[in-house]
Amino acid sequence: MKDLLPASTQAYARAEWGCDAPQIRVAAVVSALSQALDLSTGQPRGHSAKACILGMRIGQEYGLNTTQLNELYYALLLKDCGCSGNASKTFHALAADDLAAKRDLKVTDWTSTGLESIRYALEHVAVGKPFLERVRVLGRLALTQKAHARDVTRLRCERGATLARLMGLPEGSAAAILDLDEHWDGSGYPENVHGSQINLFSRIMLLAQTLETFATAQSAETAEQVIEKRSRKWFDPDMVKASRSLARRGELWTDINSPSMGEVVLSLDRGEAKLTRGDETLDAICGAFAQIVDAKSPFTFNHSNGVANASVAIARKLNLPRERVIFVRHAALLHDLGKLGVSNTILEKPGKLDEQEWKAMKRHPEDTWLILRSIPHCEELCEVAASHHEKLNGTGYYRNLTAGQLSTEARILAVADIFDALSAKRPYRDSLPLETVFAILRKDSPNIIDGDCVRALEESGISGDQTYRDLQSLQQSLVLNG
Repeated sequence: MKDLLPASTQAYARAEWGCDAPQIRVAAVVSALSQALDLSTGQPRGHSAKACILGMRIGQEYGLNTTQLNELYYALLLKDCGCSGNASKTFHALAADDLAAKRDLKVTDWTSTGLESIRYALEHVAVGKPFLERVRVLGRLALTQKAHARDVTRLRCERGATLARLMGLPEGSAAAILDLDEHWDGSGYPENVHGSQINLFSRIMLLAQTLETFATAQSAETAEQVIEKRSRKWFDPDMVKASRSLARRGELWTDINSPSMGEVVLSLDRGEAKLTRGDETLDAICGAFAQIVDAKSPFTFNHSNGVANASVAIARKLNLPRERVIFVRHAALLHDLGKLGVSNTILEKPGKLDEQEWKAMKRHPEDTWLILRSIPHCEELCEVAASHHEKLNGTGYYRNLTAGQLSTEARILAVADIFDALSAKRPYRDSLPLETVFAILRKDSPNIIDGDCVRALEESGISGDQTYRDLQSLQQSLVLNG
């Protein structure tokens, strides 16, 4: 069997992803994975990183100490980690593309009852629907807009804070995510908190996010004009003053669009925490991002856990070394990161996808690859995670790889992904009985998927288990059972 990666890379990965020298900084992993959050909000890749640069500069100018800057750093990178949790609710409420709606929302003064709100509604609510249906949806939203906005914002913020805590990040970072959408004048959501009652970091984050969004969509000059206009309305005037001071000295936008932007982001990390052998932080981050992905649609809820459990079951039955079992688990938890960039109009469509929709769906493994490749020394994890839809006969996607190019771990993941998908309910069909699932898998092996992996899965006795397994329990089980 031919592997895609050089022996040196494989040797590193076999020491357990990120857990042997050279050590990987927690910031490098989080900043890379923040690109997945950009997909979930319809923003260009790099939005969170740029907002982090801007926010950290404003925080420094304001006079935050080292501990505060460390907490602000992770809050800025993870500010949108709860966004996928309201994707389905947004899609159904607007009867429209959730990603397009979220993208435009960041450049809309949604607290206004004037032309901006009307324009937003006309451009994003029930677009392409029959006239009467569109009128009905618009009318319903007109009556429920504030309640809907409060609900989806609360869901996003509370879920984001919970996920930050799950990753083991500072409590100050989690608390900041809760107040992200509150405004200085009390017009924000979900609690209408105002003034200095709003979390200090949240005030910086909202300002940085708005600066970045308008600068990318229009220009830096426009971004500065917007925050001046919204000072004392959306934004803390002291934070606007700090931003203005940086801009006047030419330090606000420095290197914001440079090829070395990733290095700039890492240079702002004040904690410089590293992943060490046996550290559970890495597994916690993988588990949290699996939840972020799965929350996007009720039809994929717990899918990543299911794939991880099936992958571990296969790997153990094939007698892979303990560190390789953990490696496969991580690849499985992160395999669908790219799906955050797929609209819920596609993910929840009850019928057959058309050509353009299918093209968008087939892009998600590549997006997974693009996100994971920016984590240092994790080339194999990137390759395995992004190969979960490849087939042994070359008919898979997105690279049409063939048997000789697919490692054992990639083959395991492909079988586990199909198994969990068939075992779960989907918009277009109900879940399938276990005997039917294995009959389909056996039919597709050994030409399309690996026959040894299918047999190992069947012999493992697993039955569509999507329960989350914590790392400590799994490691203890691996030690006990060899």
